Amino acid sequence: MTLTADDVDDINLLAQFNLANTHEGLKIHQGSAAPEVLAAAERLFQRGLITMEDGGYLTSLGLEAAGHAQSLLTILRTT
Repeated sequence: MTLTADDVDDINLLAQFNLANTHEGLKIHQGSAAPEVLAAAERLFQRGLITMEDGGYLTSLGLEAAGHAQSLLTILRTT
């Protein structure tokens, strides 16, 4: 299985959520965010991982996915 650019963008966006504070969300600004970030937010919203098309909060499924994404990144970055 090979990751697509969209997969990488989705994982990168999930990695930005603060898992230590689930009441802290993300706001993605239409005018300043890169197109790939806006598209990733839309995909995550459509999949039910975040609460709004422009960020918002993680859903319970999103919290699980973000946890896995962040754990994987931690493992990969460990030397």
